[in-house]
Amino acid sequence: MIIDCAKYSGNCSCGRSHPLETRMVVVEYGALHRFDEYMDACGLGGRRTVLYDTNTYNLPGMVHVRADRELVLEARGLHSEKSLIEAIVPQLDDPDVIITVGSGTLMDFARYNANSLGIPFVAIPTLASSDGFTANICSVVIDGHKRSIPMHAPALVVTDLGIISGAPMFLTVSGIADILAKHISLADWLIAHLVSGEHYCERVALLAREAMALMERSVDGLLRGERPDFEAMAAAQMYSGLTMQMMGSSRAASGAEHLIAHLVEMKPPRFESAHGIHGECVGVGSIIVAEEYHRLAALGRPRAKPFEPLGESWVREKFGPLADGILEENRNDVLSAFDPQRIVDVWDEIVYIISQIPSAETLAGRLRDLDGKYRLSDIGIDEALKPEILDISSAIRNRLTLARMRRVLDFGE
Repeated sequence: MIIDCAKYSGNCSCGRSHPLETRMVVVEYGALHRFDEYMDACGLGGRRTVLYDTNTYNLPGMVHVRADRELVLEARGLHSEKSLIEAIVPQLDDPDVIITVGSGTLMDFARYNANSLGIPFVAIPTLASSDGFTANICSVVIDGHKRSIPMHAPALVVTDLGIISGAPMFLTVSGIADILAKHISLADWLIAHLVSGEHYCERVALLAREAMALMERSVDGLLRGERPDFEAMAAAQMYSGLTMQMMGSSRAASGAEHLIAHLVEMKPPRFESAHGIHGECVGVGSIIVAEEYHRLAALGRPRAKPFEPLGESWVREKFGPLADGILEENRNDVLSAFDPQRIVDVWDEIVYIISQIPSAETLAGRLRDLDGKYRLSDIGIDEALKPEILDISSAIRNRLTLARMRRVLDFGE
């Protein structure tokens, strides 16, 4: 499969244009044997620095593409932290293009530095564990806080299914969870559009749903005992990433469920033992959110409450040394930008949107049947924290989600 990204870009009926930096996405067995051909087709020449970590460099069957400079980072302890990413710049050896071979963390290393240097980068995924490969968002830890920063998208993505198919299955299941979680992110986006007028694009939403449909069909096959459809699963990740480029944000791909993954990465007080790769944590988050949203829908129409900013004492209690960053993030709270009565006025539509989200039991069952993680305890979080986890995670990012809207709703409980 070769995805010509041009057909998704350009002017849209939503009133915006959707530019895409990614020119081509290749998802094929043996794709790396034709790597130079794809580079030429995208007009990508000049000095190449190829970035690996010690795991990806030594992967069985790995085809080492031509390089003017190979840089192999130690995989142990490697994570997307700004200081670590910037530290490798002198080792890049003044390239015209950065090629990165790996998964999400290495993609951030290439994306961030390519953006800083003003040069293109090329992605060679080795896993289908998340949807960040075709995105233009860099998720970086800065001063202990997880930040999503607009950056370059790859000019070319070459996915060799021979490499992808050799990855441990739990990593593939992580990618499945990341895509199935779009049920939540799309619902949050549409609800935000209804209550606040936030821009919404049906073309982008349809592409996200296409990614979900591909993944759900793949899961159905896996559960019937069929061989994994790595082409469909990898393509689903690529489509989801393209939605981020089209919107210039992660809105179609990240809602309340992703904030639980950020909570795991930031490790505030009482979450110090939290662990798990991104998709696993997102999958658990989607189950928590689905349960809460369906519960809210069953409570009946709420009453609006006046907006009140997050209390500083609450933030300091829940976030400890991270509190100053959380307070700054919420300084211009999105909840203050519209009348909370608007949520009540469109509650019937919100209930319908929630009805389209699979139940928590369904989502948990699918991940459990795939030997995936589906409980808070699976990602190192005390189950006793479940009643407050959405209050805490919703404060991490100033994004309008239904989980955040609960602060201005009274259900009479």
